[in-house]
Amino acid sequence: MARRPPRNHSPAFKAKVALAAIRGEKTLCELAQEFDVHPNQIKQWKDQALTAMPDVFGANSQAKAEPEVNLKHLHTNLGELTLENDFLSGALTKAGLLSAKK
Repeated sequence: MARRPPRNHSPAFKAKVALAAIRGEKTLCELAQEFDVHPNQIKQWKDQALTAMPDVFGANSQAKAEPEVNLKHLHTNLGELTLENDFLSGALTKAGLLSAKK
């Protein structure tokens, strides 16, 4: 029997197969025939899904929280950059390197 070339399954397909295995309505051999995947692969995907399940429901939500933005610091930087831009555009206009039109 010839070996089949390796296949890359989409995450959606893996989730579908793992969910079918978690439901337990069919045996691993039946699922393997239905989805044309080896039973050991189904078992691995099922174990991965069960291991990652707490993360789905927010057990790790504090680690994924957005970093706090310091608006005062951002406004200060914006003001400084605006001043520099105005100064440099004035200097370039006086030097004749920039037209007076904006």
